[in-house]
Parts: sequence; structure tokens; C-alpha cells
Amino acid sequence: MIQRFSRCSVLLLSCVVFGFLNQSIVAHAQQSYDVVVYGGTSAGVVAAIQASRMGKSVVIVGPDKHLGGLTAGGLGWTDSGNKSAIGGISREFYERVWKHYQRPEAWPWQAQAEFGNRNQSPPGKDGDASSMWVFEPHVAEQIYEQLVAEHKIPVHRDQWLDREPGRGVVMKDGRITAIKMLGGQVYQGRMFIDATYEGDLMAAAGVSFHVGREANRVYGETWNGIQVGTLHHGHWFKKPVDPYVVPGDPSSGVLPRVSPDPPGEKGEGDHRVQAYCFRMCLTNHDENRIPFPKPEGYDASQYELLLRVFATGWRETFAKFDPIPNYKTDTNNHGPFSTDNIGRNYD
Repeated sequence: MIQRFSRCSVLLLSCVVFGFLNQSIVAHAQQSYDVVVYGGTSAGVVAAIQASRMGKSVVIVGPDKHLGGLTAGGLGWTDSGNKSAIGGISREFYERVWKHYQRPEAWPWQAQAEFGNRNQSPPGKDGDASSMWVFEPHVAEQIYEQLVAEHKIPVHRDQWLDREPGRGVVMKDGRITAIKMLGGQVYQGRMFIDATYEGDLMAAAGVSFHVGREANRVYGETWNGIQVGTLHHGHWFKKPVDPYVVPGDPSSGVLPRVSPDPPGEKGEGDHRVQAYCFRMCLTNHDENRIPFPKPEGYDASQYELLLRVFATGWRETFAKFDPIPNYKTDTNNHGPFSTDNIGRNYD
């Protein structure tokens, strides 16, 4: 009897312990917030901060390992237009950038006086506080990290939405109630914000969307759809370039990145989206330079078109190396063949 009782006790204790562990796993996996922001882009961080300031519980969750999206990933020269139109938390970000660069230790490679007042707004010009519209990418990331820390906003990184139909998004009466990650984590919320660039949560929730350029006639526009003969910002071949693998021989086929198809009719719609650009932070300061490693699988033929552009006498390679602090650049696409990944932005 004693032996049988002991076995039953052990079995019962095991069930109780397993039950507690199972409840702990469920409690860890399912987390509930007023607002769940999917995506750690600039928009995601700002949305989370505003929700926190309104007294809401909020979490940032997404595939990102770094906060800030493009702002922290190379786009350090802000295309801001009329700066007086920028306010709110966005303006607060640029004010913090200005404050950062008032510290001597923020200038390890370049004298602040040498950089000067490039793309800055002194007090009273575009608002009461000073703002700075150019910055190093890591500074942007630091500011975003400071903001989420100040507001005690949890950030769950490297969390990928399960995009399989019926698995990643839980809905009730047309509203999202929870989302599930590939790792099994579940986030419940009263409101969900898709702050990714790709719109994965939006798509998984069944929201209608369009990929590509709509024709002008769809919404009565004039600058939508396919652009033919639009010579803008130097992004065209200013002199003829032979498109064939063997120059002058159409039977050899066209070079990589060259399409044999016609561009289409101006103003008509198609499936293409904006080009994918490698926005690079570069430097000409010897002490801070590192070499470009040759990528695995490098294929020189992918760049033959660029060599032929150079052969025409084109010399605008460095036209969009916009200066940011510490002898660095925000290097943007410029010309017919540059840092845009030609032909890789659509199927």
C-alpha cells in the first residue's frame, strides 16, 4: 500500500508541477497590451511613444534587430522640404539630434566648426528649439533607444509574424485580437499597428492592398503609372549604351539588368514598385575606413552595364554623396546605374 501510494503521489506531484510549468509557458507566450506595434521602424517607435504618453500599455515587436528602419540604416540626410511643417515627436527627434552634436565627444573624426551649420535650424527660425536634419545612422538608433527606455516600452526583436493563413493573426468580428510569431510568442492587444515597410500584418489580416503603380486614370492623377521620357535627377542614359553581351550582336542577348521588353505606355499601371536602394554610410577619413570585401559569389557581369556607362564619359558617380558629420556620407542613388538594385524590386 505504501509503495502504491508513493507512486500515486509522485504521479500526482508530476502532474501538478507540469501543470504549473505549462501555465507559466502560456503566460509567457501570451502577452496582452493596449497597443501592439508590429515593426521597429521610425513610425513604429513614434507610434509607441505616443501611445505610452497617452497612458496606454504598448509593446514594439517585429523582425527588426535595430530600431529606426531607414533612419538608423543609412538615410542620414533628411529630405525634409519645408521644415516648419515638421512637429510633434518627429520634431523632438531632430531636436535631440541637434543636442547630441553639441557635445564635443560627438565629433571624434571631424571638428564641429568644420562641418558648420549644414542642414540645421537655429532657434527661432523653424520653431523655438534648434534642430539638426543630418546625422550618423548610429546616432539615430541611440536616440530611438533612449526614447523607448525613457518611456519603459518593451521591444521584442527578431520576432517574425507567422504569415501562414489562419495561424499568425487571430480575429474576432473583423478585429485583430492577437498575433502569433514563428517562435510561438503570442501578443494580445486592443489595437494593432502595422509599422513595417512591407505591410505583412496588414496583408495577413486580410486588408485589401495594391502592389505596383496604378494607372493615372484610376484616381485621376498625372504623375502615376509608367514613366516614359521623364528625365528626372539625372537618372537616365545621357549617351547611347550598347545593351548586348557582345557589343553590336543582338544574338548574344542583353546584359544583366537590361530588359528586352518595351517600357510600356506612359501613365499606365504595372506591377513594379519603387527601386530597392542600398543607402550607404561611407567615409573618406583614413582612420575610420575599412575595405569593401569581395562578396561570395561575386559576378562581374552584373556590372558590365556600369562600365559601359563610364565608357561614354559619364562622371557623376559622386553627385549624391551627401555629407553628414564626422567625414561620413549618406550615399544615395544617382544616374542610370548606381546603388538602386535594378530589376530586383518585382517578380
